[in-house]
Amino acid sequence: MLPPLTRPVVKPRMAVAVAAAAFLEVDRYARFPLHLSLCAKAFPLPRRPPSVLRFRLLLVRPSRRLSAAFLPIGGSAAPEVDHHDEDALEGVEATVSEQHGKQGSQLRKRVVFGLGIGLGAGGVVVAGGWVFTVAVAAAVFAAAREYFELVRSRGIAAGMTPPPRYVSRVCSVICALMPILTLYFGNIDVSVTSSAFIVAMALVLQRGNPRFAQLSSAVFGLFYCGYLPCFWVKLRCGLAVPALNTKLGRVWPVVLGGQTHWTVGLVATLISISSIIAADTFAFIGGRAFGRTPLTNISPKKTLEGAFAGLTGCILTAVLLSKILCWPTTLLSASGFGVLNFMGSLFGDLIESMIKRDAGVKDSGSLIPGHGGILDRVDSYVFTGALCYSFVKIMLPLFGV
Repeated sequence: MLPPLTRPVVKPRMAVAVAAAAFLEVDRYARFPLHLSLCAKAFPLPRRPPSVLRFRLLLVRPSRRLSAAFLPIGGSAAPEVDHHDEDALEGVEATVSEQHGKQGSQLRKRVVFGLGIGLGAGGVVVAGGWVFTVAVAAAVFAAAREYFELVRSRGIAAGMTPPPRYVSRVCSVICALMPILTLYFGNIDVSVTSSAFIVAMALVLQRGNPRFAQLSSAVFGLFYCGYLPCFWVKLRCGLAVPALNTKLGRVWPVVLGGQTHWTVGLVATLISISSIIAADTFAFIGGRAFGRTPLTNISPKKTLEGAFAGLTGCILTAVLLSKILCWPTTLLSASGFGVLNFMGSLFGDLIESMIKRDAGVKDSGSLIPGHGGILDRVDSYVFTGALCYSFVKIMLPLFGV
């Protein structure tokens, strides 16, 4: 018969010596050595109730070691904590809390100023006329100044010669005058051609060696910051046909124009601006929730999933407002109007992102707290006004709407 299994006998002195080991320092990434495991088998710790032994785990920085101590409750030995580690942990916590505070403050500024801009823009659009035109001219002037500063920045100027400052300032003033001339004459083609000719003359006759890059950047600034925004004036103030079927016009006060105040231009402008805001909002939410596939290298944060969500939100908003305002009258035309608004806003944003990327900056300016520059806020509207005006003047009459 085999002898019964017996547990190894542990002498009291040896058990006390093993239990009195204050620390067992182990390299964080190394395995247990062989002799340590053999010692553990040869000299196991005595089994005691959980209340007798306690386990302390001290985590320090990755460059240090992981210390584990098996101490009796009544033992006097305690792990020595480096005060430098405590200071480092406190510094990290302070930095994290400071970053959260800055993000919260930035978000509050963004929301407050965003609501203020939205309410102010809504009142300006409803007012129309000179109020709307002067507001567009002021925004155009600020956007033109930011555009020419981007052109003069180190990232773009490293590969080209920027226009002189006096030419940039003259171009900014010309861009601001274009919406006013559009309201007065109703047509902007002659003024744009004359302005481009004046800028070309100033660049050719300047001292030094004129460069083609100066002419191209200046003329594109006239087109991008001056000519394209003028279509918003033509859309809002030029299409003065009353939208008599609009339900809101029936309850609109007579002091504010009554039913005749609701023109096709006003309704189209409200639907377009609301659709662009919905597209940006849905694209941001959809991209944060489902974004996986990058849309383009120009703006790495934009995704295909976010773009699809933005397109859906833009179409839904256009269709919903068309039912409320009774314009356009068909579902197909309202959906097409929403798609057109989304395409204009998306590519307008991408073009401005391309300019900022070449300039090596994140924002075009710091005029609006929490939002950046004025060009960062109106980039989605630059091309949309021209597309919407062409849709109303050319496409809808072809379909009999």
